[in-house]
Amino acid sequence: MKFTIDKDLFFNNISTVQKFTSDRLNTSTALQGVYITINTNTIHYYATDLNTYCHTSSQINADQDTDLVIEPKKILEFVQFLQAGDIQVTVEENNILIQQGKTKGVFPVIVAEDFPLPPILEEEAQEVKPEFLLKNLPFLLFTASTDDARPVLTGINFVASEEDLTLVSTDGFRLSLVKEKRKGTFSSMIIPAEFLKEVLRYVKDAKNVSFTYSQKEHIVLFKVGKTEFYSRLIDGEFPPYERVIPEEKKTTVILKREDLLRNTKLISIFARDYSNVIIYDFSKDGLILSPKKEANAENTTTQDIQFEGEQIRVAFNYKYVIDFLNHIDSEEIEVELLRSEAPVVFKIPKNETFMHIIMPVRLQEG
Repeated sequence: MKFTIDKDLFFNNISTVQKFTSDRLNTSTALQGVYITINTNTIHYYATDLNTYCHTSSQINADQDTDLVIEPKKILEFVQFLQAGDIQVTVEENNILIQQGKTKGVFPVIVAEDFPLPPILEEEAQEVKPEFLLKNLPFLLFTASTDDARPVLTGINFVASEEDLTLVSTDGFRLSLVKEKRKGTFSSMIIPAEFLKEVLRYVKDAKNVSFTYSQKEHIVLFKVGKTEFYSRLIDGEFPPYERVIPEEKKTTVILKREDLLRNTKLISIFARDYSNVIIYDFSKDGLILSPKKEANAENTTTQDIQFEGEQIRVAFNYKYVIDFLNHIDSEEIEVELLRSEAPVVFKIPKNETFMHIIMPVRLQEG
């Protein structure tokens, strides 16, 4: 079986789906590959790790139908060095031959029997505005946990009420929350954050995104152009995040984001060998940043702030502060404090939909 296809199209399609292959050594060989099926002059590409699936397709002129599983890494390496333009692909019994001019490469194929295709969803798809995902997900994805020991914390928690949709992520040390008026698209569910990161890569240039939620299959589907992204939902109860959000504040501070980022990086030079802890002392005289005493607390820097309330001294793992500041683009940030040991709320002025919380570090200094 032979067909001709644009080199970049072939490369991009395989590259897109191969991110969803399984990297576990104890899984079948087929799950570590990309399943290709050709029928009615359409080439389909599939990959899955059984929790997530990806499917995309394009039109070709093939001389017959076929299906096979390829190991994508070497093929992608080979194809990326070919010249722009068409390549010829020949599928043989045990090999796939890729040729362009006088250059050719031969790669083994994997038996395609019983490759698990994504489920067919009967539910109706709904349109999602790309702006909703592009605006909100970057505020949430960096806060989700990467530790599989607590699976629910590796997801984004969607909490739907009649009027509002709240999105929450946390790793137990910090929390991000976005709250907007609900437009009916999303129900209450926990969607894996790593999956949403991949979806977000393709939403950037999309004009339309559709979303399907199957309660029966316990799965969601995002469709961006011709590419479909499926994910099983995370089972379990998300922790009661409302308890972490302070109901009052004693101090409000407004400061420049770039200044705080630079000053935190500056003091981190002295703090990184001592538990990564930086002390932030907020007062009417400004913000003083210093490391713990063990790291020589005489190393300090001061930042001008707008201050209202009581003087409060808190300590943070500086990596969480830098992470937060790197994921927002506001010129200023607002900080709300209650006590030295209470969760600290970070907001973006004039943005009432988003808040970020960092748990302070308890200091044992005399």
